[in-house]
Amino acid sequence: MPEIWYALLALMITGYAVLDGFDFGAGMLHLFVAKTEEERRTVIGAIGPFWDGNEVWLIAAGGVLFVAFPVVLAVAFPAFYLSLFIVIWCLTLRGIGLEVRSHVKDAMWRALWDVVFALGSTLLALLFGVALGNVVRGLPLDGSDAVTLPLFTDFSARGQVGLLDWYTALVGVFSCGLLAAHGCVFLQFRTRGALQQRLRRLERRLWMPVAVLFLLVSVATFQVRPDFFAALLTRPLAWLACGLLGLGVFLLFRLRGTERTLARFIGSALVIVGLLGALAAGLFPTLLHSTLDPARSLSLYVAASGDYARHVALYWWPLAFALAVTYVVVAFRAHRSPLP
Repeated sequence: MPEIWYALLALMITGYAVLDGFDFGAGMLHLFVAKTEEERRTVIGAIGPFWDGNEVWLIAAGGVLFVAFPVVLAVAFPAFYLSLFIVIWCLTLRGIGLEVRSHVKDAMWRALWDVVFALGSTLLALLFGVALGNVVRGLPLDGSDAVTLPLFTDFSARGQVGLLDWYTALVGVFSCGLLAAHGCVFLQFRTRGALQQRLRRLERRLWMPVAVLFLLVSVATFQVRPDFFAALLTRPLAWLACGLLGLGVFLLFRLRGTERTLARFIGSALVIVGLLGALAAGLFPTLLHSTLDPARSLSLYVAASGDYARHVALYWWPLAFALAVTYVVVAFRAHRSPLP
């Protein structure tokens, strides 16, 4: 049973990364690719029907943690208070920026909220990447109930670490680049004309740095968690995830320069699915690794809630998941045509 909920948690996080990830990418890029007010409204209109529904997947991931692995919330969340408050502020300001920019017909007003939207999107992509880096690297778990995690210590990825170090910062930068490229592909699916051509040229310049960052993160991960790659080689689900990653890369580059923008967006999504799927398979069964003593690491079997709570939750989860998937399908079918 804990294995099922671990898989569901990975699914929720992956769904959020794919769906809200293109929102972040669009937010990061819209100040650079949109040259006029009309083009900026087009970019915002491209993600407008999706962004608020996409955040449901983040709430669902938190719900899975609460129901299935409450010990993780009790141990880790106090350590991430500062970053969580920053995430909440960024999510709030992104929503405000999208909703109120057109309430006043003034160029300075719109420019202000465009900057807020872009800055919030960039910080969120960076922070979620840093959070992912913390999960891979681990936390300074020493067996006590409370975990303190300062913003940074000596920027080392071992021992008494902080939220930021050279490794988590590198993963955060990689996250920004990957989601920017993902958002660029999505915007090509929803736009046309000169804006689409500009996005296509920008995308060609984005994937190469992303590939370089991926190699750097892989080497860094081998240094920080050498056991991770050893686990990947022994787990068939990790092979499947790597296959999806390869398929996504193939679609992106085989169809580059073509008008098959939906297929290329699916390829970009598969890249993210493959990366996070391989990550989940490689980390299993550890939820929180200890940088002080691996014996103090928190596994999903230790962190799992009681059997009754998990069994009851499995009755309502399929319905909630079906509703969320239905919303995504209906939204994409209703807004599959490029904006004029």
